[in-house]
Amino acid sequence: MAKSNKKKRSAPSATVPSTNESPFVPVAPPEKGYLTLRGVNKSFGGATSGTEVLRDVNLSVNKGEFVAIVGFSGSGKTTLINLMAGLVMPDSGHLRIDGETITGPDPERGLVFQNYSLLPWLNVSGNVNMAVKKVFADEVKQRNAQRVQDAITMVNLGGAEHKRPSELSGGMRQRVSVARTLSTKPAVLLLDEPLSALDAMTRATIQDQILEIWEKEQQTVVLITNDLDEAILMADRVIPLTPGPGATLGPEFKIPLARPRNRAQIFADPEIQELRETIASYLISLRAYQTNAVADEVVELPNAEPLDLDRPKGQVFSPFAPRKPETGEQLATNAPHLDIWNLCKAYPTPGGGQAVIVKDFCLKVRNGEFVTVIGHSGCGKSTVLSMIAGLSDPTGGGMILGDREITEAGPDRAVVFQSPCLLPWLSALDNVLIGVNQVFAHLAKAERRDIACHYLGLLGLGGALHKKPSELSQGMRQRVGLARAFALSPKMLLLDEPFGMLDKLTKYDLQGVLIDLWNRVKLTALMVTHDVDEAIYLSDRIILMSNGPEAAVGEIVEVSFPRPRHREEIMKTPLYGRYREHLLSFLEERAHLHEPPRTCSAETDTLLGFKSSRERVA
Repeated sequence: MAKSNKKKRSAPSATVPSTNESPFVPVAPPEKGYLTLRGVNKSFGGATSGTEVLRDVNLSVNKGEFVAIVGFSGSGKTTLINLMAGLVMPDSGHLRIDGETITGPDPERGLVFQNYSLLPWLNVSGNVNMAVKKVFADEVKQRNAQRVQDAITMVNLGGAEHKRPSELSGGMRQRVSVARTLSTKPAVLLLDEPLSALDAMTRATIQDQILEIWEKEQQTVVLITNDLDEAILMADRVIPLTPGPGATLGPEFKIPLARPRNRAQIFADPEIQELRETIASYLISLRAYQTNAVADEVVELPNAEPLDLDRPKGQVFSPFAPRKPETGEQLATNAPHLDIWNLCKAYPTPGGGQAVIVKDFCLKVRNGEFVTVIGHSGCGKSTVLSMIAGLSDPTGGGMILGDREITEAGPDRAVVFQSPCLLPWLSALDNVLIGVNQVFAHLAKAERRDIACHYLGLLGLGGALHKKPSELSQGMRQRVGLARAFALSPKMLLLDEPFGMLDKLTKYDLQGVLIDLWNRVKLTALMVTHDVDEAIYLSDRIILMSNGPEAAVGEIVEVSFPRPRHREEIMKTPLYGRYREHLLSFLEERAHLHEPPRTCSAETDTLLGFKSSRERVA
């Protein structure tokens, strides 16, 4: 591992192929390394009727090197890491570590999975000790106890040794999983998307801890990830895995930065940004070459208004909190599309008290605006969204959408969840028609079908109308969920981390699909996310929530990029980096502290180069 503080520069070691040539660039057989794969092939389901997952995979990893393998979901990344771990055997080819053939699992290759896989009845020490006792069965008890404690301390979980998994956050559980693997002192650390389910700040914290441990322990690391930024930050080399079936490794990209690396400096570095764009373009070219996508013919949308299934119109104010009356002139000029004031949510506690999750949340959303809400996991983002959706009753405050109070769920607010929740026995078309048949019951059957087909076509699913969810990828299933929401012609679109379960590249694809459709319809949208890049790309305004309990609006940032936006263009601007650094700094300041919401002065706004303010109640 390079320890020099001098920054080294070198040209990227691979280029993006032209549109006239295949992007599946063959890789020369590797030189001798510590961990080597040569001509590895793997299929599942039988030699004749099975699915070929990996084809002719060649890789060489030097001792002490950190290599990241990136690719789309379903490309075979997990199969590849399982082969290295010895959990599955190749059909042909060979895998060797330090010259010895890998014939099965071994403690010298420690594997951290995407899911924690902790035993719920054991505490932190017990879960780590389980691995230590297995590997060091002949060691004295006191020595093994020290190994357990050392591993727990290494991931900064000291003080939580006696807590069970149910008492830990998602990030803490994943740290236990990392500690369990480290406790066996593996020579090779295999990381299978270990941080993909975590929020941005928790993810950044564990990334830093893994890098500190790697530099201290001098381990060889192979990271499987779908997050290109994570790969660039952590690895010496980034190697794409082409889409399956028959996936193989593409050309490598060397990261020309010395260590230790500073996250903010890396993503402000023009050369690294250029390298990032090169790798992303290569990956996108792989997907485009594989699918050879042709735009669907979109069915014409019938000219019809949905039924008003709610009570008769009439503005009703909340009984929970007093509200200052406005004159007719003020209502005509200032009335927002969504008006939230003093919104509160509390739950009773066993002792007879109350746990206040959200307190005095105030927000005005303009008609046709796209607003995102970000904050730490558990701060109350989804609680606010569920109250706006009418799925959870507030314990204080009130909400007005258009000209009526929100008191219950209704089709005027379409909700897209992290999981699309499709009925597995219905086709994509029939899943969309469930809602369409309700809100457009006054239309003929053919017209209702045209509405569903119109939005499925806009979302690139015109050729998958009759496929059931089991026949669709996760990204395609989420497209069905988006089509179902837009087809209701709602007054407002509510999105609860709809892309949180997707790989980064599929997420980019669907963000583009969402914003294109939103630009067509000009629907008011409020989205909960923990992805700051997603928030910057999609939003007109970003709502930063303070930490709970008693979470509220901490700060509001207005995003000044004009629309339509092109991700590649805005990411190259210095302003994008300032937005990103500001949002991450806000979250980092509150990672361990329960601070009051901050305000930004006019002077601070000018220095930052964008508008940021605290939302206040009149």
